[in-house]
Amino acid sequence: MGDDALDRDARIKLSIGTKQQGNADGLFRTPLGLAFDHHRGLLLVVDSGNHRVQVFSCDDDYDGGSFVSKFREKGDQPGQFQYPFGLAIDHDHDRILITDNGNDRVQSWSLSEQSFLSYIGHEGSADIKVRNTRAIAIDKHHHRIVIADSYNHRLVFLSSINLSLLFSVGGKRGSQPGEFYSPSGIAIDDDRHRIIVSDSFNHRVQVLSSIDGSFLFEFGSLGDQPCQFKHPQGIVHRQSRSNYRRRHSQQSIAIIHSRRPSHLILRLWRRDAMGRCVRRASRSHRLHGRRKSACDWSQSMACRHQVRLASRSSSICTIMDEASSVDDDDDSVGGR
Repeated sequence: MGDDALDRDARIKLSIGTKQQGNADGLFRTPLGLAFDHHRGLLLVVDSGNHRVQVFSCDDDYDGGSFVSKFREKGDQPGQFQYPFGLAIDHDHDRILITDNGNDRVQSWSLSEQSFLSYIGHEGSADIKVRNTRAIAIDKHHHRIVIADSYNHRLVFLSSINLSLLFSVGGKRGSQPGEFYSPSGIAIDDDRHRIIVSDSFNHRVQVLSSIDGSFLFEFGSLGDQPCQFKHPQGIVHRQSRSNYRRRHSQQSIAIIHSRRPSHLILRLWRRDAMGRCVRRASRSHRLHGRRKSACDWSQSMACRHQVRLASRSSSICTIMDEASSVDDDDDSVGGR
């Protein structure tokens, strides 16, 4: 890696890949979704432009970040990918769920054996029609899987037991409460039974009930001022519980969006005592060329065709994109 500010940042615990794209093991071409398998000490990364998922060690020892394996084959047959986008790990059923964006489907792979199991969508099992699938999240409390069916402007809810269709929310492009225009990111708030969705082309975030998908509230509008977005993409929610009393718990929401084609913006939000969203901090990341990706969890650093893990407050945070430099705002972004 070159000698730049990010390389010298003490918060960076691990960097995988280079500033140039590649298709060799450990290199990337537009990395998008990622997930940690904490049971096995692995990091899974969707390497979208190379039509594959790569697996790395994420242990704290000197082997951390080393390439372990991959599932890769470009095509439209079962077990093949075309521009995969997001993934989620379902430990309860020993599987990995991957949104196969270019093939308009969701694939299920064995977590322990890393072998193909089945798929839904595009005339797959249950004949569930989805198109341009993006984010995917698991609602463990309600035993559901939630998929951002971006082209159809809706969220699709599946049973996590047999992947059968339960219901969908949206389905018509619009800007009214509960309507979507190309939803891209999903996060689950288990404690409040909520689903947080980045409604990308409506430049807002919607919050729904995870019980029935009903609309609760929204925040954000088009712009580059506080409380505004442009095409919000990746989103994550985290709960930090007090050791003493649950009512003292704090919540944060991190959202990635682009203010203009050459930038990505990371905004952090927190919930106040009334459950309202209040902006906490903001970071701007300057990009070269077109914006290509979102991220699942974010920290105040960016890199080109790389996955960088940053350690802060004994935690791991990740941002992925094709950025080459960082413009720091005055606000600092806290770790997880």
